[in-house]
Amino acid sequence: MTTESHTAWLEDKIALVSGGGTGIGRAIAAQLAKNGAKVAIASRNQDQLKRAATELTELGLIVQPVPMNVRDQADVERAVAQVVGQWGAIHILVNNAGISGLSRMDDDDDSKWYDIVDTNLHGMYRLTKAVLRHIPDQAGGRVINISSVLGKFGVPGYTAYCTTKHGMIGFSRALALEIVNRGITVNTICPGWVDTEMAAQGIAETAKASGITPEEFKAQAVAAVPIRRFLEAEEIAQLVAYVASDAARGITGQAMNICGGQTMV
Repeated sequence: MTTESHTAWLEDKIALVSGGGTGIGRAIAAQLAKNGAKVAIASRNQDQLKRAATELTELGLIVQPVPMNVRDQADVERAVAQVVGQWGAIHILVNNAGISGLSRMDDDDDSKWYDIVDTNLHGMYRLTKAVLRHIPDQAGGRVINISSVLGKFGVPGYTAYCTTKHGMIGFSRALALEIVNRGITVNTICPGWVDTEMAAQGIAETAKASGITPEEFKAQAVAAVPIRRFLEAEEIAQLVAYVASDAARGITGQAMNICGGQTMV
């Protein structure tokens, strides 16, 4: 087993990260654990889940793999009960599970729309409602929703995805005021382009629809980011860890961009 130097911002905290098997979710799970939290990593992909849990455990981090499909109410309830049964009250929820993809209005098949909305919006709602029953009042509770800069502006062909990412921001703002008296903060993180497998899939899909190569589309995407690069998943994770900490106890109802200047809204 190898160990890394860890800080203790989140010591004695229990966190649940949905979509934690890969990409941004995995980086968030790792960062929260490095900051002292016990982290339940949830995913519907059991292979990714087992791999992530094994790798993080080998780093000396305390993690628990939790199979969960946010589109299944009973599965959500079971997964939350598993975490509470093993570790007790949950303090930090990170709603990161989500899918993307083209969903054009002239497409005769509406299944992509319903898949994206049910996963990104309804899934967030199901899990948040289940977890809120187990977050103690006045104990530094946090709900952190991973939206996107596409929650701030639109992109043609991505109506469903943009709808859900805008919706996450509205959900967070309203919920922040609803539970503020419990001492729980609710915030949204809005990443721009992040170097992940999901981004690579989006690049390939959009490039094909535009009649150009993925390399050409990525070059255009990078050129549109003022800092001229994609972000790393670890950069998103570090912001999440800060928002989850007591240092951010005065921040709630906010939609924070981390996008290299891609949007200023």
